Amino acid sequence: MTNLTLPTFADVEAAAARLSGFANRTPVNTSRTLNEIIGAEVFFKCENFQRMGAFKFRGAFNALSKFSPEQRRAGVVAFSSGNHAQGIALSAKLLGMPATIVMPHDAPAAKVAATKGYGATVVHYDRYTEDREAIGRKLAQAQGLTLIPPYDHPDVLAGQGTVAKELFEEVGPLDALFAPLGGGGLLSGTALSTRALAPACQLYGVEPEAGNDGQQSFRSGEIVHIDTPRTIADGAQTPHLGHYTFAIIKRDVDDIVTATDAELVEAMKFFATRMKMIVEPTGCLGLAAALNMKDALKGKRVGIVISGGNIDLEQFCALVSA
Repeated sequence: MTNLTLPTFADVEAAAARLSGFANRTPVNTSRTLNEIIGAEVFFKCENFQRMGAFKFRGAFNALSKFSPEQRRAGVVAFSSGNHAQGIALSAKLLGMPATIVMPHDAPAAKVAATKGYGATVVHYDRYTEDREAIGRKLAQAQGLTLIPPYDHPDVLAGQGTVAKELFEEVGPLDALFAPLGGGGLLSGTALSTRALAPACQLYGVEPEAGNDGQQSFRSGEIVHIDTPRTIADGAQTPHLGHYTFAIIKRDVDDIVTATDAELVEAMKFFATRMKMIVEPTGCLGLAAALNMKDALKGKRVGIVISGGNIDLEQFCALVSA
């Protein structure tokens, strides 16, 4: 893909207007305990309190709200491990259109149940042996549906950019900002808002150590494809970045770092015990990275995006009690 027309901060501002009255303006929380541990002033943008429990509602609603009447009648198809699925399903319900979601067999039961609960039709596949993008394209062609991918779409990533826009509007400029990285929708949208509202801020993407395709891509200057990684961070089990997302990340992000599953569990425990929040493993990537980099963050104002809180209660209990 060449000659991409990349979205801009103006698209993020337009998305914010569409989302007004539909998306939650999520809270920004702090922890004195964490501030002492890191030696910095840390602000958490809590998208675990977003509608359907994750930031994905923003991009999904922004994309679907731009559909033509004909597209709305036919409906939408998407592929997702869970949060984009729920975001599309809920947005489709609010906008009165049918939705079909391609989800892996091993997607968290809570995410599958919520997706169906919003009225979507779920089609299952094996994430390790089948190509979800091919399945989505086939359904779109056969049924006349509009395919909205989970991250590599200008309207989706513009919607995700409203997370950081709200954060900067509430707390002002930051010295560093950490955002989880899967396919890059959240990070690329965050980059658009960061460069517009706090251009000097150091922006870091954080992905699971077992699936560091984004880090490899950032280092090499071209999109690297890997096998679907095995990690508890199911929201970041993506095998590659998107063309739109990588172009923005390569241009606007300062670095991409990683966190281990063990570090994500420790972050989950911190959120649960000290901040009284349930955060899914993917949502813990930013905190895990900030703890790893605490020596470099001393005395600074630091932002961390918590991407979501959707995790089966049984899995949550098993992880934090291990």
